[in-house]
Amino acid sequence: MSLESVRQFFREKAPDISVIVTEASSATVALAAEAHGVEPDQIAKTICLRIGDDVVLVVTAGTKRLDNRKFKDRFGVKPRMLDAEAVVEATSHPVGGVCPFGLPSPLKVYGDLSLKAFDEVVPAGGATNAAVKIAPERMIALVNGDWADLCQ
Repeated sequence: MSLESVRQFFREKAPDISVIVTEASSATVALAAEAHGVEPDQIAKTICLRIGDDVVLVVTAGTKRLDNRKFKDRFGVKPRMLDAEAVVEATSHPVGGVCPFGLPSPLKVYGDLSLKAFDEVVPAGGATNAAVKIAPERMIALVNGDWADLCQ
């Protein structure tokens, strides 16, 4: 269902973008970079976090890590990652396939400034072997996201 919801998202909002399904797993940044022939930082890693009662998605360059101080300065709280079950409940996507597309209900999405270094990034596509290639600006625009400086 998750992969199909991502395909449906692109059929409706950006029909020029295809979901790429590979035989190889792309569940980690290293595997995804290898599967798609890009540098690890071009993998747009999506992290599912809780801020108070709200769930948000933060999309970062593949090897970047959240900076707790920057996060707390922006949101007033320390980031709390969701466990795998809660991630699936919030996004319908399995860990390793989480992306800001095809969600069962809207979530606030933040794109880390680290993504702006690239003309094209590769976020997951709702499955551990699916992804899309997209310009970071377009990705954030398609999901009504905001840019934020949240990584080290």
